[in-house]
Amino acid sequence: MKTKNIQQEVFIEASPAEVYQALMDSKIHSKFTGDIAYMGKNVGEKFSTFNGYATGENLELKPNNKIVQSWRANDWSSGHYSTIHFELKSYKNGTLMKFHQTNIPEEQVQDISDGWQEYYWKPMKAMFKNNKKKNTHNK
Repeated sequence: MKTKNIQQEVFIEASPAEVYQALMDSKIHSKFTGDIAYMGKNVGEKFSTFNGYATGENLELKPNNKIVQSWRANDWSSGHYSTIHFELKSYKNGTLMKFHQTNIPEEQVQDISDGWQEYYWKPMKAMFKNNKKKNTHNK
């Protein structure tokens, strides 16, 4: 099977700690994606997102800084996993997230790449923007 990699950079108006928590906390992850997520909190623990569409395992966790996970979509060949890396850096009133995913089946690279934008970065940014508005109005 031929595979490819994707790289994306995203700026999010939230601290690295908030972005890390959004990615790793089952309740917050479910909130911004709008679907059921279970996120193991420790290395070696499993995760499941989008009601089981994507599953995998935590390979490396550096709180508020880095997440590395094995990752697979439920429509991939049995046993085939990619690896996803999230690197979080504090940057101008927010977080610059560098995202890298390796070993994606070539025919699905565009859909997977678009999916991260549409189903993760866009709703995550909106959630933090809405939280910011609520906090501003409550002061």
